[in-house]
Amino acid sequence: MVAIFSGLEGDKFDRQYGDAALFRRIVRYFSRYRWQGLIVIITFTVMAILLALRPVVIVSAVEELESETGDNVLQLLLVALFVSAFIEYVANWLRRRWLSRIVGRVIAQMRMDAFSSAVNLDMAFYDENNTGKVVSRITSDTQEFGDVVMVSSDIVSRLLQIFILIYFMLERSPLLTGLLLAMTPLVVMSALAFRHMARKVTRQASRQLAVLNDTIQESVSGISVAKNFRKEAMIYREFDSVNRRSYRINVQRGLVIAMIFPALTTLGGFVTALIVYVGARFVFDAVITASTWFLFVQAVDRFWFPFTNLAAFWSQFQQGLAAVERVFALIDAENSVVQDDDRPVGALKGHIVFENLTFGYSHDEVLFRDFNLEIRPGENVALVGHTGAGKSSIARLITRYYEFQGGRLQVDGQDIRSFNLQSWRSRLGIVPQSPFLFSGSIADNLRYGQPDLSDAEIEAVARSIGGGEWLESLPRGLLSEVGERGTRLSMGQRQLVSLLRVLLQKPDIFILDEATASIDPFTELQIQEALDLILSQTSSILIAHRLSTVRSADRILVFREGEIIEEGNHEALLEYSGHYAELYNTYFRHQSLGYIEEARERFEASPASVRAH
Repeated sequence: MVAIFSGLEGDKFDRQYGDAALFRRIVRYFSRYRWQGLIVIITFTVMAILLALRPVVIVSAVEELESETGDNVLQLLLVALFVSAFIEYVANWLRRRWLSRIVGRVIAQMRMDAFSSAVNLDMAFYDENNTGKVVSRITSDTQEFGDVVMVSSDIVSRLLQIFILIYFMLERSPLLTGLLLAMTPLVVMSALAFRHMARKVTRQASRQLAVLNDTIQESVSGISVAKNFRKEAMIYREFDSVNRRSYRINVQRGLVIAMIFPALTTLGGFVTALIVYVGARFVFDAVITASTWFLFVQAVDRFWFPFTNLAAFWSQFQQGLAAVERVFALIDAENSVVQDDDRPVGALKGHIVFENLTFGYSHDEVLFRDFNLEIRPGENVALVGHTGAGKSSIARLITRYYEFQGGRLQVDGQDIRSFNLQSWRSRLGIVPQSPFLFSGSIADNLRYGQPDLSDAEIEAVARSIGGGEWLESLPRGLLSEVGERGTRLSMGQRQLVSLLRVLLQKPDIFILDEATASIDPFTELQIQEALDLILSQTSSILIAHRLSTVRSADRILVFREGEIIEEGNHEALLEYSGHYAELYNTYFRHQSLGYIEEARERFEASPASVRAH
């Protein structure tokens, strides 16, 4: 079992709640539906009373038959049983209808709370946790809890029936009832003995389901890459391995059920036999009547039914608790980014100051130490350097996707931690390195940040770039569908839509993590035109990979291992012949017009045989 469960440790944000805390939390969700819950309680009670009275009525009729002819008694008994069955059916229908509504609303609310928590968690959370597992908590775990509530409701009704039966049995024979109650703790303790094992194995089953969902999501999302590398068989083998592991864990859970149910059934059978034997001896000794003994024979099966059902559904019940525990852990997950105040943000000048700032993605790896940087209002700054030098980290700190550990970061003289995050980010225009478009039309994506914009306003901005020629290549212009994640558009078109989406937002601070993908010169010209429009209106941080973007910046900052080692404009840095000149010759020089002209001249001067080859 250890081998099966290896690698299924909980996520870093997982929490373990005590039963009392867990039930209090669950009750708070259900307490919102008090009057609907009252209907369910009433129907529960009616059903329990009817089920408990049925053997009592039959026994009373048997006693009457001993003293009378019995014709009227039989007729009354049949009518009573028919009426009670009809009322029981109506009560059960009402109970299930209203309970289904309550449970459905509770599950919907839990999903809303979990989803709200998920979308408000910072980016550091998603660096450490797979999205597939988060999805599993919001969908599968909440549904699992709802199913368990429905099953548990039947057991609760049966338990209520037991208490009513105990009253009548005490009235008939306190001695025999006492014997039955004395044996009950044995059954209860036997069920509780398996509690820890059941909770553990069902928690692992939930975690493995999350792994399974994550594997499926990742495989489907990356199916194009898998096909490109002809790895369909490999991702199938990976899924098969995870699926088989899920099977083995569920077999272990089944074994737990198999251990519990026979143990309680055997124990219940022993107690039932004891009651039947002792009751029969009491009848022979004239301590109780035969009708009373018959009542106990009928009641004892009803008495053990909730306990045996609890045993059968114990694993599922524990899985429901484990599932809701995982949901609450997601709801209670804490952000590493914490704001000290909640001040709204108005129009910004874009004066950004890093002062003795310390930051690392983990405690063991510090990227910035006593880092200082000033970006003046309206200034366009390009960040260049090798991968991992710290360029994107500057953008992530400004957007408050990550928390810094020391120093200060100020905007227009105010601590960035004092801003309301929603208000602060509404003043930012962010274009990530991999532009993400939502399914829908181009117009829908352009309107994403400003949903109230009219079609005329969107079209005016879209046609301000290259006279709108880029729209002519699309089948329906702005109404063209982009496909899932924008797959129907080229990378250049996706970048252009992302830039126009920011332009429509009219941000005060613009952050561009420029994509490295090769695009045609015509599209690059249009992207640069859109970029120039944004740069003319904002303070900008450009993580540059194209020479045209670097040259458009007012100042270039050269990063290496979390430090700024050079700064200046393009010409000055080239003349300095330092790290930037090295980067230029490695990454940018081939994009320059001079380099292209030199390459053309070399090609024309080469022998004809070489050119032909």
